[in-house]
Amino acid sequence: MALASTEKVILGSIAFAIFWVLAVFESVPFLPVGRTAGSLLGAMLMVIFRVITPEQAYAAIDLPILGLLFGTMVVSVYLKKADMFNHLGNLLSWKSKGARDLLCRICLISAISSAFFTNDTSCVLLTEFVLKIAKQHNLPPHPFLLALASSANVGSSATLIGNPQNLVIAIQSKISFGSFLVGLLPPMVIGVLINALILLCMYWKLLSFQKDEEDAASEVVAEEDVSSHPFLPTTVSHFTYLNSQEGNSRFEPMEIQSPPSTVNGNANQVESLRNWSTSYENEIHQVSSSALALARNSTASEETLHNGASQKKHETDASDFVVSVNRLNDLFPVKHSEGKEALAPRYKRILWKSRVYLVTIGMLISLLMGLNMSWTAITAALALVILEFKDAQSCLEEVSYPLLIFFCGMFITVDGFNRTGIPSTLWDWMEPHAKVNCASGIAVLAVVILVLSNVASNVPTVLLLGSQVAASAAAISAVEERKSWLILAWVSSVAGNLSLLGSAANLIVCEKARLAPNLGYTLSFWNHLKFGVPSTIIVTAIGLALIG
Repeated sequence: MALASTEKVILGSIAFAIFWVLAVFESVPFLPVGRTAGSLLGAMLMVIFRVITPEQAYAAIDLPILGLLFGTMVVSVYLKKADMFNHLGNLLSWKSKGARDLLCRICLISAISSAFFTNDTSCVLLTEFVLKIAKQHNLPPHPFLLALASSANVGSSATLIGNPQNLVIAIQSKISFGSFLVGLLPPMVIGVLINALILLCMYWKLLSFQKDEEDAASEVVAEEDVSSHPFLPTTVSHFTYLNSQEGNSRFEPMEIQSPPSTVNGNANQVESLRNWSTSYENEIHQVSSSALALARNSTASEETLHNGASQKKHETDASDFVVSVNRLNDLFPVKHSEGKEALAPRYKRILWKSRVYLVTIGMLISLLMGLNMSWTAITAALALVILEFKDAQSCLEEVSYPLLIFFCGMFITVDGFNRTGIPSTLWDWMEPHAKVNCASGIAVLAVVILVLSNVASNVPTVLLLGSQVAASAAAISAVEERKSWLILAWVSSVAGNLSLLGSAANLIVCEKARLAPNLGYTLSFWNHLKFGVPSTIIVTAIGLALIG
């Protein structure tokens, strides 16, 4: 495509530059309107500057991508309600064997969950779990936050629903879900392992800690968590201790002399506890005996005494007995039918969660069978709404509508920029050096995608390069065309690890960690960069060697 008129080229470049600045940086001092409004502003300027007509702007909005994105977000909301991500979080600390084991688990769980529930969703819901576990083990959070974000980016490359740029590739490339998974699953698995190995090498000393420090920190956190709950055993023990102080006033004080020896001291403590428990049992037995005697006396008095005074005394004793029994019931409640009634909602909850998981599995199987991706996701979302059998407003409100609007504005802005002829002109210059049928061409193409993904973000990069790279590869063969889409998906996904601004998942982890209550931690740009550069280069190169 040749360059458009000079006026369109200049005005289109200005509109795209404004969109890029507002999309890449969360808040710009001279125009702090945010990414979503920045996307709409870029789209509006393309129309106002007459780079694109209103009809062309509406046609540029890709409804299948929006439908697929909406459906997967609704399914993710219901999976969150069904405690799927709580279970994933619990797997992080289940029988953990140390800090290095914990880091490897985070890499694995983050990659798997991102492949099926998108990297952004996984990062939103797992960041706080990672911070809590790091605090419990008295460890610095940033290696684990890097593991979460970087593994989410690598893991999301394996499926067409793993990240937003893959959703674009899913619609434009017409590659089936199964074929895409087979092509990128081996690079994803190896990439996650290499990424975890790089993290271990960089933070090996930082992840080396004394076991007693870990246990002490865990005990402190556990004590804080337990004591803060009003119905856990700690609260009950305080109540029992206070009551025992009142009860001990009725008994003779026991003087215990603790000898210097620790063994003798422990033996005396055990003996004193035995004496206390025996006296406490005797007191309970006395109360029970008194209550029983009172009941017998009241029965006898009812049969033998008939005068008014005796009857009044009987009523008083009986009322005292009822009060005593009520107090005992308050202290030692007995549950009968309440337990059975409480089981019904629990079984309903388990049944509903099972349905959510089955619908999600059905959606994934349908995608593997090659059914229409956007309508499959929307159908699964509506099935979950119907199965819940109540107003879906609360769930639909959790869908990220600003993200959908951002995509609409981005589609229009990128389409307008493409119509200026600048991307095609640049590609015509690069194409002879970026052939996917030779190693040097793949290397050049990978560098271009890496740079553009960190400069213009990965989704606009796919929108700008996708069709042109595929057309160039299709001129060679159909196999090379498929390979070009896989290369684009792999490199644009892993490119998010290069810097903190490389992907939305990185920014989500950074912001969620900074704003977490009582766990706040700021992941700096340079901490991410010194890990991101070597990890991105090594993982990208190894993955490209495995894509056939």
